[in-house]
Amino acid sequence: MLLQQIINGLTQGSIYALIAIGFALIFGVLGLVNFAHGEVYMVGAFLGFIFVTVYHFPLVVSLILAMLGAALLGVIIEVIAFRTLRRAPDVAPMVCTLGLSVVLQNAAMLGWGAGTQSIPEDSFTFAFFPVFNAQVSNIQLLIFGVAVALMAGLQFVLYKSRIGKAIRATAQNKDAASLMGININRVIAATFALGSALGGAAGVLIGLYYNAFYPMMGFMAGMKAFTATVLGGLTSVPGAVLGGLILGVVENLGAAYISSGYRDLIAFIILILVLLIKPSGLFGRDTQGKV
Repeated sequence: MLLQQIINGLTQGSIYALIAIGFALIFGVLGLVNFAHGEVYMVGAFLGFIFVTVYHFPLVVSLILAMLGAALLGVIIEVIAFRTLRRAPDVAPMVCTLGLSVVLQNAAMLGWGAGTQSIPEDSFTFAFFPVFNAQVSNIQLLIFGVAVALMAGLQFVLYKSRIGKAIRATAQNKDAASLMGININRVIAATFALGSALGGAAGVLIGLYYNAFYPMMGFMAGMKAFTATVLGGLTSVPGAVLGGLILGVVENLGAAYISSGYRDLIAFIILILVLLIKPSGLFGRDTQGKV
């Protein structure tokens, strides 16, 4: 029972980690929170759903196309909510993203309906493998494998590519990076594209895991991923990963041994405790002045 809940928690935590990385990247570069990030995750999930069920593309192709669509949506959000309000007070773009999240939710309801959509059973075969006294499904293995691959790929981009170096330089000091010839707008757009692509992948994976796609699926996932980001440190990508895994495991253990009704409550209790005890998170730098 314990091992099974830990496996389930790590599966859920991997999803939270992928979404949380987007929050950490954007906050690290802009010092602002994109509250429409959960809806990017939702749109990515529906894009994957469409590519699998309507166009009958292979799962890998559908996942890649959904990531590209989510990346494009992230860039559009950056242009609308952040670039046009670059000189406005910090609260303005964040409030704008709240409005965009509502717009995207309602657009999804108009396009796909308010109900839950499911992939036909013949589109994907579910299998289970014994691990000691627990079971691991092929979907869980897929989530673990894709999450690790995407995180490793992100680390390569951030530390081995020119755009990654530009992102890290911009995160340290935007003015100095601009003086060194870095195109700040291009870097910020690339940051949104990277973070949104990971969020879109998370949406497709969790949709397959529960076989459920619905317009409001991004709200709670986004809130919990933001909690994971705060737990790990708002500007730390490794912290966001660790925070997501911790949150997923604690949430599943609490649901199993206390009550499933407290699943969502646990995440927000963790958020409150972190803000009270260590606002900078596990690995985050002190951002008190900015906040």
